[in-house]
Amino acid sequence: MSWTEEKIKKLRELWSKGKTASQIAEILGDTTRNAVIGKAHRLNLEARAPSKNTSSGQREVSKNKNFKKSSQPMSRKARFQSILLDKNFEPENPKSLEELTEDTCKWPIGHPNEEKFYFCGRKPEQDFPYCKLHIIYAFQPKGQKDEVLEKDDEIPEFIEKKVKSAG
Repeated sequence: MSWTEEKIKKLRELWSKGKTASQIAEILGDTTRNAVIGKAHRLNLEARAPSKNTSSGQREVSKNKNFKKSSQPMSRKARFQSILLDKNFEPENPKSLEELTEDTCKWPIGHPNEEKFYFCGRKPEQDFPYCKLHIIYAFQPKGQKDEVLEKDDEIPEFIEKKVKSAG
């Protein structure tokens, strides 16, 4: 399909009215949803508003929930689960073997025969020899393969399995 001036004008009009790319493709005929999206992008048309399912109002409600903190100390499994949910990792602080202390992550990076071999050096988690990131790698159940993460908002099933097996 070729984009004539008439079709481009109609695309701009329908886009500004809030029609979906699928609806626009159907109205224009002889084109696909992807072609409409591509042309809208090349024309630098205004970005679309988020869908009703992902409105910011729903997210704000879930973020503002108050959770009671228990006065009891967290179990090892609970600490591990909280580490898995935290995605904020401090930057690496490369250390050589001689520089390692009780206050440094001891996760090796690279191979010992390589020139650029070092240890992570981040601050380790309480009762663990590794930082938050490397605890996830270190404590995996035997014989389990990690599943591919498809959605950013959900906790992957393989992480849930790791939490269950850690207890």
